[in-house]
Amino acid sequence: MTAPHIAGQRTAPAQRRRQATIGVALLDQVPLFREGLSTLVNRTPGLHWSGAARDHRAAVQLHERHRPDVLLVDSALDPLGHFTRLLTEQDEALVVLMVLRDAHCTAEFAQRVFRRGARGVVPRQAEPAEVLHAIHHTPISRRYVDPTLAPLLAAADTDGQPASCGLTRREFEVLQLIADGLENRAIASALFVSVETVRTHIKGMLRKLGARDRAHAVAISYRIGLLVAGTDR
Repeated sequence: MTAPHIAGQRTAPAQRRRQATIGVALLDQVPLFREGLSTLVNRTPGLHWSGAARDHRAAVQLHERHRPDVLLVDSALDPLGHFTRLLTEQDEALVVLMVLRDAHCTAEFAQRVFRRGARGVVPRQAEPAEVLHAIHHTPISRRYVDPTLAPLLAAADTDGQPASCGLTRREFEVLQLIADGLENRAIASALFVSVETVRTHIKGMLRKLGARDRAHAVAISYRIGLLVAGTDR
């Protein structure tokens, strides 16, 4: 693919101050997927739809015209991450969220697109709520790994610990609170569940991350990018 030229730098500080919501755009060849995400974004408070493109040239034009905050990219259209690198080198404020096809749900692929400038990865078959969570979370943390994909990166961690399935949303929330220093009772209060339920989530989270204890789980999560230091949650 011959990389298209991107004209101009983002003068976004002023532009972003004029926007009260997060601008979302999509690069995807499937009309149903484009229409579906457009509908989802338009009905979600705090977001606005910046548009969709079906090829790289149209995506460049969309970016130049509307300056979206978050661009979701179908992994099939950027399998080596070159287009992501092109965009993010020209616009450091742009958040690229890679939407992974089944064949690309691997640690190698995720690590490659992160090196090319992507800020987050989410599976294409994710539930709408998960996609919205990624859209809201990634501009804040500047790095997002969908909980269901975390074990793929954990398996490539230096500890070599096995992980066979993804964290649930609740297990991920418990992990975040543990990283914030909360004990079980405080976590239960924050999530409006029982202490016993928290213990159950911790057991599941430890097993899936291949961690010995809570501290080890947090350490693994920081190394694989599931948790990000300094994130304002």
